[in-house]
Amino acid sequence: MTQPAAAPTVQRVDAKHRYEILVDGKTAGLTAYRDHDDQRVFYHTEIDDAFAGQGLASLLVQQALSDVHASGKRVVPVCPYVAKFLTRHDEFADVADPVTPEVLRWLKTVLAQ
Repeated sequence: MTQPAAAPTVQRVDAKHRYEILVDGKTAGLTAYRDHDDQRVFYHTEIDDAFAGQGLASLLVQQALSDVHASGKRVVPVCPYVAKFLTRHDEFADVADPVTPEVLRWLKTVLAQ
């Protein structure tokens, strides 16, 4: 008799500047961010091919944005997936800030370090 799969879990990994989604203890994907003052700038989301098509990216981003909301920070969706998610989920509209040229320049500098 096989064990039912455990529900996916999302955890924030501050040391790596990302949220990870775990399935049966394995990292199935991540959404990466950098903090800029009171903003959490999301710039990349990926799900491992082995876990594609299970709705994990949506779950990951939803829980990451909920965490940001609870912390009182703002969200800047540089990542196209996060930006698309925000257009479909009005409940996060009050914490989303626009992507500006200044933020993009700052992010490029930070990621180059």
